[in-house]
Amino acid sequence: MADIEFALVLNLHQPVGNLEHLLDAHDWQAREILWAIDRIPRSLWPYEDIARVHLSLSGTLLETLADPDFQHRVYGIVDCGSLLWYLQNTRIIEVLGTGYYHPVLPLIRPGDRDEHLHRWRTIAGYLFAREHFPGFWPPELGFSMDLVPALSRHHYRYVIVDSEHVDPLTPMRWEELRYRPHLAQFGGEQIVVVVRDRDLSNALESGMDPDWFISEVRARTQYCDFPPLVTTATDGENGGWFRNTTPGSNFWSGFHAELMEKVRAGRSGGIRPTFISDYLERHGPHGWVTVEPGAWNTGSGFVQWTGSPAQQQALTRVGELSEAVHAARRNAIAIGAGNPDLYRHLEDALTMVLRAEASCNFFWGEAWVQRCHDDLDHATRHLEQAERLFH
Repeated sequence: MADIEFALVLNLHQPVGNLEHLLDAHDWQAREILWAIDRIPRSLWPYEDIARVHLSLSGTLLETLADPDFQHRVYGIVDCGSLLWYLQNTRIIEVLGTGYYHPVLPLIRPGDRDEHLHRWRTIAGYLFAREHFPGFWPPELGFSMDLVPALSRHHYRYVIVDSEHVDPLTPMRWEELRYRPHLAQFGGEQIVVVVRDRDLSNALESGMDPDWFISEVRARTQYCDFPPLVTTATDGENGGWFRNTTPGSNFWSGFHAELMEKVRAGRSGGIRPTFISDYLERHGPHGWVTVEPGAWNTGSGFVQWTGSPAQQQALTRVGELSEAVHAARRNAIAIGAGNPDLYRHLEDALTMVLRAEASCNFFWGEAWVQRCHDDLDHATRHLEQAERLFH
C-alpha cells in the first residue's frame, strides 16, 4: 500500500459581534476561543518540516481580528495583529476560501452567493497578501451542484464536501470514492471534489488517541491500490477538545504533537500530512461524481436550517428582500443615478441582507431567527431611504 496522505482541515467562524458579546458576558469563553485560534500556528511551528493544516476563516472572524478597536481590547489576551501575520505562513497553513457571513450557500439566491464569495476574497486577499486561494470550504459544508459555476468564476480548484453526499458516476469502490479526489460538473463548469470522511472527522473532534487514529486510518485504506488522501474536517475553536488550555488535554498537545512525532520518527504507519493542492499536483483527481444537496450533519437536504415555520418564513423574507435590493441596484445603474447617498444606502441594504443570511441565525432552531429579522429590518430602512433618493 502507498503512503497515506492526511489532509487536516479546520473551520473557524464567529458571528458578527459574538466575541465582543462574550467578552462582556462570558469572558472566559471569549478567552478560550481566542487562545484556541492563537494556539494553531504556535502548535505547528515545531513541526514546520512536516505539519500541514488547511484553515477556513469566515469573513466575520477576519473582520473582527483585524478591527483596531477589538485588537486593542484583547491585546492582553491575544495579539491579533501578530496572529494574522502568523497565519500567512504558507509552509504550514493553506487558507481556504469561504463565504463572508458564513451562509448556507444553497439556501440563498445566486447573486448573494457571489457577493459572499467576492467579499471574502477581498478581505482575505488584503490580510493574507495574496490573490490565489486554491480550495473552498462551503460554510456548514452546505453544498449543492449548482454552486460549481460560482466557485469556478472565483477560480477555486477544489471544494470540500461531506462523504455522505457523494455519489459516483464513474464506477469505483468504496475506498476510491472516499479517499480520492474526483471531478464534478454543472452548467458547463467543473471543479475537483475532495471528500471529507465524516466518521473520522466526528471521532477526531471528540478527542482521539494518535495510535487509534493510525490504526483506524490504516484499516480504512488497506485495500487502496493508489495513494489515498484521507481528509478530516472539524471546527477548530469550538468544543472542549480544542478549547482546553491544560497541556496534554487538547487537540494540539494531546493528539497532534504526538502524531507529528510519530511521523518524524517513521512510526505513523505511512501516514503523512499533506496540502490538498500538493496532492492534486502529484496525483490529480480520479473519476466523476455528483454531490447530493446536504451539509456536515445531515442526510439529504438542509432541515437543520429549514425545519421550522419560523426558519422557513425568515428564509422567504431573506429571498424577497434580496431580490428587491438587487433590483434597486440594477435600476440605479441603468438610469445613471449619481447621488452617492443613494448608492451608500443600497450598499448598506445589501450588507444587512448578507448578514441576515448567516447560518447561525437558522442553525439554532428558532433561538436566533430574530437576529435575521433584525438585520432585514435595517436593510428595509436603507432600501426605503434609497427609494426616496430615486425621485
